[in-house]
Amino acid sequence: MLPEESPPPTGHDPRPSDTVVLDASGLRALTHPVRVRLIGLLRTDGPSTATRLADRLDLNSGATSYHLRQLAAAGFVEEDPDRPGGRERWWRAVHRFTRFDDPEPVEREPAAALAYLQSVAAAHASQAQQAFAHLPTSPAPWRHALGLGDVRLRLTPEEASRLGAEIREVLSRYPLDDPDAERPPGTEPVSVVVHVLPLPEEPAPPTDTPTDPTASGEGNP
Repeated sequence: MLPEESPPPTGHDPRPSDTVVLDASGLRALTHPVRVRLIGLLRTDGPSTATRLADRLDLNSGATSYHLRQLAAAGFVEEDPDRPGGRERWWRAVHRFTRFDDPEPVEREPAAALAYLQSVAAAHASQAQQAFAHLPTSPAPWRHALGLGDVRLRLTPEEASRLGAEIREVLSRYPLDDPDAERPPGTEPVSVVVHVLPLPEEPAPPTDTPTDPTASGEGNP
C-alpha cells in the first residue's frame, strides 16, 4: 500500500491519534478511488483546498468538494482551524496512517473491502506513472537509485505474514517523510510500495484429457 495508506513500519511508534483503524463504516467511505487519493495528497502534502486538489487530480472542484465532505463525515478529513474563513475551505487529514488488518470489517463488507483494495492499488499505479514521467529530468543519482522488480514465492499464510513483518522492520530503520518537518539537504520523498499477494493458480489439466493428434503432427496426411 501507499505509505500514507499503510500502517507505519514497526519502530516509528506513532501516537495513537496518528492512525485510524478501518471499521465497516470507514471502509464504505473509502470505496471510491478519488477519496483514497485525496487522503493521500492531504497526508503527504499538507492542507489544501478543493480547487487545488481538483487541479492535482484533473477533476472539477464540485466533485472534489463532494468527496471531501463525505470524507469529513466519516472522520478522515476536517477543516483546517489554522485557516478559518476565506473564500474557500482549507482541508487537512485527521490521521497520518490507515490500518486495515482487522478481519471483522472484511467479513462484514467483502465488496467494500475489495473496492478499497482496488482503489489503493490504482493509486499506487498512478503514483508510479507520475514518478516515471519525471524520471528523465531527475538528477542522475536519483535515476540510478530507482528500484523496480517483483518476485514470485511459494509460502504458507504464516510465512507470508512473517515476510510482511520483516519488511516493515527494515522500513522502520529509515525516517518517515513528515510534511511539517525540516527537510535535510539532499533528501527527496521516496515511495516504497509493498504488496504481499496470494496469486491464483491455474488448475492442473486433467490427466485423462485426450491429446490432440494434430498438435505434434500426428494424424496429418
